[in-house]
Amino acid sequence: MRIPKHVLIRGVAVLLTCLLAGAVAARAVAADLVVIVSAKSPVTTLRADQVAEIFLAQTGRFPDGQEAVALDQPAGTPLRDEFYSKVAAKSPALVKAYWTKMIFTGRGQPPREAPGNAAVRKMVADNPSLIAYVDRSALDASVKVVLVPR
Repeated sequence: MRIPKHVLIRGVAVLLTCLLAGAVAARAVAADLVVIVSAKSPVTTLRADQVAEIFLAQTGRFPDGQEAVALDQPAGTPLRDEFYSKVAAKSPALVKAYWTKMIFTGRGQPPREAPGNAAVRKMVADNPSLIAYVDRSALDASVKVVLVPR
């Protein structure tokens, strides 16, 4: 049985419209991710590669030499997945594999986790050594944005 050309074209058009609408909807619900430090910190801006090095335990220092301690959102959260995808180009599976290897070889431990934006913001605000990421809606004057990942 042959499908008439006009039916096939209409079906493809409907499929493309649905895919486009889904992509727009997914972008609309995506978090507005920002990387933050304490307002008390001398750090003002960082590149994505510098942030990735801190979060992947490749360095424990900010570029100015001050101690840098990464603070993660809970594993499996969309914000965490988006952060590692944008900043370190790693999927959740690759992040897990990376830390498994680092722990097994004794070369590092994953960042401590805090339960959500409000807790992360409070902990970062209180400690100039911490660096973390939150949704932009969680910002207040106690922290400052040092990177907006793209």
